[in-house]
Amino acid sequence: MEATAVIQLLLHANQLKRAARTGWVQRGVPDAENVAAHSYGVVFTALTLAQLVPQPLDLARLLAMAALHDLPEGLTSDIPTPAWRFLPANIKTEVERGAMAEILRGVTFSGEWLALWEELHAAETAESRLIHDADKLELFLQAWVYQQQTGNRQLVEFWHKPYTCYFPQAQAIYDELRRRALEG
Repeated sequence: MEATAVIQLLLHANQLKRAARTGWVQRGVPDAENVAAHSYGVVFTALTLAQLVPQPLDLARLLAMAALHDLPEGLTSDIPTPAWRFLPANIKTEVERGAMAEILRGVTFSGEWLALWEELHAAETAESRLIHDADKLELFLQAWVYQQQTGNRQLVEFWHKPYTCYFPQAQAIYDELRRRALEG
């Protein structure tokens, strides 16, 4: 029965509310956000960026990709970026692909959602690239907020290596955030 599969899917998504963003925890941020809070931030950032870029975007696909981008973490948890260097190349994507397949098992729309998730990871469409920019901007914004709130100097590391966005509108926002963060 589809209702059982949908309930299981919703429970996986609900798990994101309890999955800590481990990178913040590792850096000593008290009461760090969870993955669901980050996902909302990405959705809202993507919605905002979509208003700023001049090219036409499929807003439904954009927002669906944003909502799905970290869904696998309901099973895999949040693997912080510093840990990736210890993992084989592309293993994170492969593991998350398997988690997505398991999370979507039994729902009639699994193919559509898997295709959106794959499109996001291919980063070849304007929508997918905008989500990558939104994901990074949300991360950098949160780093800056935590830096302001806590005075945690470990967070300055986020700004040492400049990030390059796909869209100039996103780049301008990143550059301003970076300027503010480095000013202290």
